[in-house]
Amino acid sequence: MTSIPFYLDTMVSADYASVSAIFEQGIAGGNATYDLAAATWEDWDANHASVCRWVAKSQQDHRVLGWAALSPVSSRLVFRGVAELSIYLANEAKGMGIGDALMAKIVEASESIGFWMLQSGIFPENVASLRLHEKHGFRTVGIRERIGQMPSGEWRDIVLMERRSKNVG
Repeated sequence: MTSIPFYLDTMVSADYASVSAIFEQGIAGGNATYDLAAATWEDWDANHASVCRWVAKSQQDHRVLGWAALSPVSSRLVFRGVAELSIYLANEAKGMGIGDALMAKIVEASESIGFWMLQSGIFPENVASLRLHEKHGFRTVGIRERIGQMPSGEWRDIVLMERRSKNVG
């Protein structure tokens, strides 16, 4: 696999067509999400934090190769520092260090603005994502068995992972 030189940039609305296409690749792969289709930009934007939205782009042609973003877990004030992490890579960009760079960036950026916990729900079959999260300090806190039923009737488990900021007690 040939490496693709890339850089990280703040996600803007103009990136969303590529972001949603990468998300659709994750849906097609079967082990990334319970979602059946990508949301519209308006729905996606309304359901994700306005901060800590990152894309990895090719240095050559500036196409989006991957993305990471946070979603609030609750509107309650006491949970203001807790967010659900989403991180997705284009199929062509897997295994090139792009996920590692996006994860490092979103962890650093989230902590710098006061997030104290990031959490993720990952299908157990998505070993690459589990390993990436572990590499960046996430720990498994449990498995929710048969929590979601796919349209095919298949029940799916989710591995719950979380990462506490070292900056908060």
